[in-house]
Amino acid sequence: MGPHPAVAAIRLAVRRVLHDILTDTSRCSRTTGERAGGRIVARLTRPVGDIRPVGDIPEQSPNERPPSPLVLVACSGGADSMALASALAFEAPKLGVRAGGITVDHGLQPGSDLRAEEVVLRLRELGLDPTESITVTVGRDGGPEAAARDARYAALDAAAERHGATAVLLGHTRDDQAETVLLGLARGSGIRSLSGMAAVSGADGRYRRPFLQLDRQTARKACMVQSLPVWDDPHNVDPAYTRSRLRHEGLPALEKALGKGVVEALARTAQLSRDDADALDTWASQAEASVRDAAGLLECAKLYALPPAVRRRILRRAAIEAGAPAGSLFARHIEEVDRLITGWRGQGAINLPGKVVAQRQGGRLVIRQG
Repeated sequence: MGPHPAVAAIRLAVRRVLHDILTDTSRCSRTTGERAGGRIVARLTRPVGDIRPVGDIPEQSPNERPPSPLVLVACSGGADSMALASALAFEAPKLGVRAGGITVDHGLQPGSDLRAEEVVLRLRELGLDPTESITVTVGRDGGPEAAARDARYAALDAAAERHGATAVLLGHTRDDQAETVLLGLARGSGIRSLSGMAAVSGADGRYRRPFLQLDRQTARKACMVQSLPVWDDPHNVDPAYTRSRLRHEGLPALEKALGKGVVEALARTAQLSRDDADALDTWASQAEASVRDAAGLLECAKLYALPPAVRRRILRRAAIEAGAPAGSLFARHIEEVDRLITGWRGQGAINLPGKVVAQRQGGRLVIRQG
C-alpha cells in the first residue's frame, strides 16, 4: 500500500524540484568543463573552516565525480515547511542529494529561541544534516512583515553561502501565492506584482518553491498522517498583520461572493502575469541600447516611440541603476518620470527614492544621484 495521497503529492513536488536542481548542476558542470578546455574544474564551494585561497582548489580528475549538491530547507516549524522538510528528507537520499535544514529565529515573540531549538531537533530527527538555527535582528524599514522577510532572506543567503548549498527550498503554497497576488493588486504596482512568487528565484536560482501548485491543506494533511508536530505561528492569525487579515477575512469573503476556485484562479493569474512580465522585461532589455545616445543618455524621442509598458521598464531600470532602492520605487514614481517624456511642458526635476533625480535636458532624460 502506497503513502497517503497528501504525502505522495508533497514528495512528488519535491522530487521534481530535486531533478531540476540536479539537471541545472550537471549543465553548469559541463559548461565549466568546456570553458576549462575539457577539464572538469572543482566548484568554488568548500567545507566551513577551509580557508584555502580559491587558486589552491585542486582540479578534479576526469573520472572523479563532483560532490553531491547540498539542498537546504527553510523551516519555521509550521505545517507547510515541516511537510517540505519531511519530503526532502525522504527524496534526497534516493537521488544522491545531501539535505539540510535552516530555521530563522526572528526574536519577535517570547520563547522564540526555544522554538527554534525544537525545530532544529525535529529536522535532525528527520535525518537532515547540516541543521542550524539563525537568530536575526528585524528592523523597521517597510513595515514589520517586510522587515522580517528581509532579515530572513539575508540569513538564508548567508547560510547557503556558508554551507555551500546549491539551493534552498521554501514552503510557499498555492494559498500563499493567491494572497501575494491580491496584495500586489491592492498596491496597484502593475503586472509584475500580479505575478506573485516565482517557482525559482534569487541569485543563480537559489530559492525553489516546490509547493506553489499545492494547497495549504495538503501540506497540513501530510504532517498529520506522518505524525509530524507542527507549530502554528500566532502572527498568522493576528489581525494586526495585513496578510493575516487577507487570509482569514479577505479570501473567505471572496470565495463566499464568487464561489470556490478563487485561490486556484489567482494562482493561474500569477503564472500568466509572470509569463507576460518576463516577455516585456526581455523586450525592454533588448530595446534599451537603441534608445541611448553615444554618451549613454536616454533619448526622449526614441523612448516616446516605445510602447508604454516597455518604456516604463527601461525607466525603472535606469532609476535603480542610478541608486533608487527597488523596494521603494513604486508605479507612481515611474509615472511621474514618464511624463517628462510623454507630457513635456518644461516641468522641473522629479525626486525619486534614494536621493535620485530625473530631469529632461536638451531632449535627453538624465537620471542620477541628486
